[in-house]
Amino acid sequence: MPEYKDTINEICCNIHTGLIDFSKAAPRKSAPTQASSEFITNKQQGDWAEDVIFRAINDNSENIVAVRYGKSDDLTAGDPGFKEFYAQYQEELETIGKRPDLLIFSKNDYDEQLGHDISYLSSDVIGDYIKKAIVGIEVRSSAFLIDKYNEETNRSVRENTEKAIELKNIILSEYTDILEMKRPELIGIIQGIDEHSIRSIDFRVPAWRSSPQLQTLSGLLSELKTCLKTIQKRNTLSITPKVEDLKSVYKWIMNYNVPHFYVQVFFDKIYGISFKHILELISDPELEDEIYTIEEDIKNQNKTTIKIPPYEGICLAETVSEPRHYSVRKELNKGRLLFYVKFDGGEAILDKENFDELFGCEI
Repeated sequence: MPEYKDTINEICCNIHTGLIDFSKAAPRKSAPTQASSEFITNKQQGDWAEDVIFRAINDNSENIVAVRYGKSDDLTAGDPGFKEFYAQYQEELETIGKRPDLLIFSKNDYDEQLGHDISYLSSDVIGDYIKKAIVGIEVRSSAFLIDKYNEETNRSVRENTEKAIELKNIILSEYTDILEMKRPELIGIIQGIDEHSIRSIDFRVPAWRSSPQLQTLSGLLSELKTCLKTIQKRNTLSITPKVEDLKSVYKWIMNYNVPHFYVQVFFDKIYGISFKHILELISDPELEDEIYTIEEDIKNQNKTTIKIPPYEGICLAETVSEPRHYSVRKELNKGRLLFYVKFDGGEAILDKENFDELFGCEI
């Protein structure tokens, strides 16, 4: 049976190098010079999400232990010592790759002397210990209630579908004669609209204005097109690995041979997906825009991001209680002030069967 890292390597060979070239090192990034309130709030939210997973495992498991491993320094751009910290972080990325936020060890392999936080320890010191981990987990967070988001999305699709069918019937019953003269090809397109085809049908809207009837028909076709665009718009929340991070995760796996997973924490549910499955998806170009999309994400500093719907993974927690939150004042150099949100508390109730299925270990 091949080692985990060999399986990952084999899949990576099938991924188009125009998307990710795993044979080339990622370019070193220069240190940011200024932090923003939004950036720090997002970091705090990510730290909260990691803590929710950390506590949910360690408070409920008799078999495994979660250990903090990813870099967790509270320094931000503009703080004394940040440039040195960032340079060391870049050196580590080039050497071992990107540390996952958490490692899970069996109780038998967990080192009590090292404790629950090894994030501050050099990879040279803990390298052999890391290889004993069962899995590594990269935690992502999203400030959404996914159930309410899906409920609103489904309502919008339902209402626009009903409106589109209504417009179809009006156009075909009252304006077929005009379409036969002006745009006969539209008749077949509009006739073909139903609850299934509505997600793929498209047409160009004419800008007729030379008579009241033509102007009215043009307006109806424009309304219909708007309904179609709303229905066809990608309206799902996502698990969001960045392309540049996939390279760094790959490097880490090649060094330690530990299975890697992404976990996306919403404010009401938690989903997980394996790094292996992410690679399998993006190695198949036929699945692009069907299951996953590739976008320059403004929420991720315009970085190329793979967006995968949560249902491609496994739901790890059906219930998450929201954290407390409060404002924090941070003073930077030259008296610049930032105000950001800090999160505290919140609980996740893990689904033990789904947890075992995803990670291959009993909680």
